[in-house]
Amino acid sequence: MITTNFWLFLAAACLIAAVPGPGIFYVAARTLSEGRISGFASTAGTALGGLVHVVAGSLGISAIILASAELFAAGKFVGAVYLIWLGIKTFRSAGRTLSLESEPVGDRRAFRDGVLVEALNPKTAAFFLAFIPQFLDPAGLNPTLQFIVLGSISVILNTLVDVVVVLMASATRMQLIGRPHLIRRLTQGSGVFIAGLGLSLALARRPANG
Repeated sequence: MITTNFWLFLAAACLIAAVPGPGIFYVAARTLSEGRISGFASTAGTALGGLVHVVAGSLGISAIILASAELFAAGKFVGAVYLIWLGIKTFRSAGRTLSLESEPVGDRRAFRDGVLVEALNPKTAAFFLAFIPQFLDPAGLNPTLQFIVLGSISVILNTLVDVVVVLMASATRMQLIGRPHLIRRLTQGSGVFIAGLGLSLALARRPANG
């Protein structure tokens, strides 16, 4: 891999990771509604979901899905419905969120949700396939291996930013101890926001070929 290409990729990947996107907003919403443990679990889940796209992209699976209007629409529909359902479920659970002393809804479920939310997002696949190939060196190592390495670095950078977001959102949430009505409103708002991410995904257009 050409050294110049790598440093250009790293600079671009850092900038992209720092720009707020659906993943950051999702992790923040889960942290605000369920606490730091759920936030970290969601972050780990979205990281694994991102790696799914990296592997799929390196094998050409994502390219096949994006080239097919039917497959892209199916993936978008499933991901959007899941996010909307998750948002509604979070909103309805607000009435049971009475204090910050209660146990998190479940780190395993938060991890699972994070994996599914990211893995079912065709926009993530489109990003990896549009961004990473620009930095591959045809004369260097196996292109598939290069794709996996650069994709993994991108996922790691995104995850580090998500961890910072979790810590910030958790600190904000801790300031609300003893104010259950605000916690309830915060949880309801998080549910609405997660459902909104689902609607945004449903409106995503398939990237133009060529």
